[in-house]
Amino acid sequence: MSLIALGINHRTAPVELREQVAISGERMVAALHALATLPVVQEAAILSTCNRTELYCAMQDDALDVLADWLGHFHHLDPARIRPYLYSYPNADAVRHILRVAGGLDSMILGEPQILGQMKEAYQAAADAGTLRTALSRLFQHTFSVAKQIRTDTAIGESPVSVAFAAVSLAKQIFSDFEEHTALLIGAGETIELSARHLNEQKLGRLVVANRTIERAHRLAADFNGYGISLEEIPAHLAEADIVISATASSEPVVTRAMAKRALKSRKHRPVFMVDIAVPRDIDPAVAELEDVYLYTVDDLQEVIKENLSSRQQAANQAEEIIDVQVARFMAWLRAQDAVSTIRDYRQRAERNRDQVLAKAQQMLANGRPPQQVLDFLAHTLTNKLTHEPSVKIRQAAENGDAELLQAIEARAQAVLRLRQRDAGHDRVERALLLLSPAGARQLRALGSRATTPQAT
Repeated sequence: MSLIALGINHRTAPVELREQVAISGERMVAALHALATLPVVQEAAILSTCNRTELYCAMQDDALDVLADWLGHFHHLDPARIRPYLYSYPNADAVRHILRVAGGLDSMILGEPQILGQMKEAYQAAADAGTLRTALSRLFQHTFSVAKQIRTDTAIGESPVSVAFAAVSLAKQIFSDFEEHTALLIGAGETIELSARHLNEQKLGRLVVANRTIERAHRLAADFNGYGISLEEIPAHLAEADIVISATASSEPVVTRAMAKRALKSRKHRPVFMVDIAVPRDIDPAVAELEDVYLYTVDDLQEVIKENLSSRQQAANQAEEIIDVQVARFMAWLRAQDAVSTIRDYRQRAERNRDQVLAKAQQMLANGRPPQQVLDFLAHTLTNKLTHEPSVKIRQAAENGDAELLQAIEARAQAVLRLRQRDAGHDRVERALLLLSPAGARQLRALGSRATTPQAT
């Protein structure tokens, strides 16, 4: 089995392409089921945010082309069009990538915390869809634990840096006196809540929150002395807004060019600052063509963000060290899973051999053979049976020049030799009995006692 992470993000592709491969909430279940039905895919999860769409799969082999083709076809795109923008990571590199994403080390904002919540939502969606099994389930749980450790053991999250903070900082450069201005926030998720908090800290004059569910809009707005409206009411209130920040999960633009044009006319062409954080975009890109509109997307916030990163870089280096250790730990667990069935089969064969030899030994005692002769037979036969297959494998390793396996066998042999030297004073019979299960040892002692006890006449 191979682990694969394949995706597209803000570093590899522009927002115009990212929004075309984004998978919204209402399509997520269908996408998971479609991905999991691919013959080579054993487990599947999908993370889709404004900055990335990533597929996490446990697969029979490294069939990267299959995943790339699926992503293109699912969105009715030519896979050749998106292939140059894709990245992929196999096995340990896939684990490292997922840990870095959850820890905020691969985000546009270094160390931003929102991605962990989005990762948890991706896990829950896959779990509810039934596309997770042992490997990915364990990987997600390990990821959440490591992300928590990074937050606890480093200062990665101490500086107030986020897309929301960058958006408000940029608005501050255009409107120096927030007390005289009104902001319209579209959406009610974590990014919008952070935007509201940063605006409130800057003494914003008035806040309006628009959301598909008006109750959520009212609740969020009430925390900052604002008021809530529905998405349908946006055209009636857009002219009031000097600042517009939008981050919904809508598949269609929430603010159209015609809507913005009417609002500008009502405002007598007073400037409007707009930030579209959503992918797919909430604000029609054609709005940027209108005079007196300053429209920015998540990609435009990069320069603002860079100014706030220096304090987090040292913490990020510490986080990378944590990830190095945790990648090795998870891969050790994963390798052990590959050996579980082999170990189980070997133990079952050994137990069958033990039971067969024990049954013969018991029969020999019942037939009057001397106990010492029976124990010699038991020790010799059981040793031969248990060491036959490992001996064949050692011979094959030597013939194939498998130095790593031979070294491991040598180390084990030395450990056994030390144990034998320690136990050299034990009686030979007792050492033979140790080869048996406790019940078998007790039974053999009892049979031996009966065989050597004179019969009453």
